[in-house]
Amino acid sequence: MKSARNHQAYWAFLGHRISGLALALFLPAHFYVLAMALDEARLDGFLKLAEMPAMKFGEWGLVLLLTLHMFFGLRLLALELLPWRSPRDARVAWIGWGFAVSMVTGLVFVAGVI
Repeated sequence: MKSARNHQAYWAFLGHRISGLALALFLPAHFYVLAMALDEARLDGFLKLAEMPAMKFGEWGLVLLLTLHMFFGLRLLALELLPWRSPRDARVAWIGWGFAVSMVTGLVFVAGVI
């Protein structure tokens, strides 16, 4: 018998929850940088910092978190709002597609940034 925690749907739930928490932790930093736009010298200093490879990697991670959260959230909305004939419909396959599209989006972002 398979454990409930060793199922694709559990990992999709976990990915949605963790990406949401990580994005919530990112928001205060985002608002702080937006506040820097009021002072041109501080914003210029931050923009120089933002050109570092570590920051570019962080941007890629942010895009990946956003797309994972979006696709896993769309999956949850479909589960709750659409009618299903049986519990073994294509819903589980959506997990792989959502993850794959998130990875492709992240790779496209990296290719355009670097």
